[in-house]
Amino acid sequence: MTVKTANMSSYTNTLQSIADKASIGLSVLCALHCLALPLVVVLLPSLVALGLEDESFHLWLVIVVIPVSAYALVMGCSKHRRMGVLYTGFLGMGMLCLAPFVGHEFLGEFGEKLLTLAGAVIIAATHVRNFRLCRQNTSCNCAASG
Repeated sequence: MTVKTANMSSYTNTLQSIADKASIGLSVLCALHCLALPLVVVLLPSLVALGLEDESFHLWLVIVVIPVSAYALVMGCSKHRRMGVLYTGFLGMGMLCLAPFVGHEFLGEFGEKLLTLAGAVIIAATHVRNFRLCRQNTSCNCAASG
């Protein structure tokens, strides 16, 4: 392996690790938004002006979560070869994508929140598993990034 290839591999592993961690954080943010925002708005009504309860906030989270998650899972699975991790992650992403479009109309507000929460938990858990598998893999240098 040449120095250039080794540096590129280390760079890719670092990006994959950062993407896993970012996806976990974004999924937790999505879950907190879903669960805590109604209580926070009741306690601090001035937050309504920020528009955080709007569906557009959910859509922006989905727009950010999907590519970051997909990148981390594809790169991780290319190293540890556990395709179940990729499929589970895509299931969570699918649930997260469905929630703002069909959740409220077909499942009601509670169903939409439940679908969103389930998708976010699946995504976060999948990225934790992906990160751990990548760290265990001897050809993956994910542990070096933190």
